[in-house]
Amino acid sequence: MSAAPVTSFPSFVGWLATHAGFPRHRLPGNAERLLLLAVAAALDEAEETQRERFLVKSKDPASVSALKAHAMRRSQVHFKCDNSAKV
Repeated sequence: MSAAPVTSFPSFVGWLATHAGFPRHRLPGNAERLLLLAVAAALDEAEETQRERFLVKSKDPASVSALKAHAMRRSQVHFKCDNSAKV
C-alpha cells in the first residue's frame, strides 16, 4: 500500500480507487482478500495502540494492601490526650 497509514475503511476504498481503478476495474479475488485482511489488521492495530495510550495503570496490589492494613492499625489506636497539665 502507500506510505500513508490507512486510518479508516473509506480511506482504503479511496486508495483502491486511486491506485487500482476501483470500482471500474477489480483486482483478482485473492488480491482483494489479501488487501482487506491487511487493512483490517492495520485498523485493529491502530485501535489497540489508541486503547493502550489511554490505559490507566492500576496500583500495585501489595502497596494497596499495605496501606489498608496501616490505616486499619491506625484506626484501632486511641491516643489519650491530657490537656490539663499544669505548668
